[in-house]
Amino acid sequence: MRIGNRSFCAILVRVGGSKPTLQVFPKPNDSPMPEADHEGQRYAPDQRQETPGFYLKGSHQLDWGMKNRLARVFDPASGRTVMLAVDHGYFQGPTSGLERIDLSIVPLLPFCDALFCTRGILRSVIPAQCQKPMVLRASGGPSILRDELSDEQIAMDMDDAVRLNAAGVGIQVFIGGEHETRSVHNMTRLVDAGLRAGVPVMGITAVGKNMVRDAKYFRLACRIIAELGAQYVKTYFVEDGFETVTASCPVPIVMAGGKKLPELEALTMAYNAVQQGAAGVDMGRNIFQSEAPQAMIAAVAAVVHKNMKPKEAFELFTTLKRRAASVSEVVRMANTE
Repeated sequence: MRIGNRSFCAILVRVGGSKPTLQVFPKPNDSPMPEADHEGQRYAPDQRQETPGFYLKGSHQLDWGMKNRLARVFDPASGRTVMLAVDHGYFQGPTSGLERIDLSIVPLLPFCDALFCTRGILRSVIPAQCQKPMVLRASGGPSILRDELSDEQIAMDMDDAVRLNAAGVGIQVFIGGEHETRSVHNMTRLVDAGLRAGVPVMGITAVGKNMVRDAKYFRLACRIIAELGAQYVKTYFVEDGFETVTASCPVPIVMAGGKKLPELEALTMAYNAVQQGAAGVDMGRNIFQSEAPQAMIAAVAAVVHKNMKPKEAFELFTTLKRRAASVSEVVRMANTE
């Protein structure tokens, strides 16, 4: 039979002594198979991927421990996260704003959903009584002094992540980089170790100094990372086509904050990212390099979890910044009397 421009075949099926039922199937080879190397437009960004049994995209068939760790990072109420990224020192050293993590970052811990840091900072600075989930940087190698940054190796053992009660680990993947294959294999080895231990792996799309940042590249990089087993992906926002990046990636994507932007621009970028399918942000410099980091992270959280519009969030930032300045002034005056 034909319905519209498609052909179907009908089969009577009887199970046991029940009445036969008519089941209809599309005829095989009714339409040509699309070529694998032809980039299609079947992203359907307006149609959400189903997640039966669990609220996070692509995570419903993971083990309980893996789901539990993901649920610590991604708020079950909103399905999103505000991760605070402070791992920059693993190749940049004391980055501006991270010179004293005990003074600049520890006070921000109550306002984030998770902290992305190195195990060295976790052990040496982060209070053990902190109840926030920790995601640990698990790759490293070349410093910022090197021109080629893709020459990374796995920099920690999964046993240590378990020992530190980590909620996950993150690893850089250099799709298109000079050491692409090694970085991919670094990640797959970590994924295998994570599956044994119940620890999620966040694959990070690394963009070298001379690599193109567009939707086509990020679709490729994010999909490869997800296909090879990462439980979620950290990538950059692009103005044109970001919804196709999130739609074609079968696991959650968190947006990387990137370089420091004016606060309204950073809030707009975060808003656009989550509205176009991102499951949150992993921001660093746009928070800890802000003039008012606590006000900024609160504004970002309002955008991510409450869908607050960028201008409203910026007004919230301005109000909280003003209040913090007033309190600081009162404390300063009290200490000088």
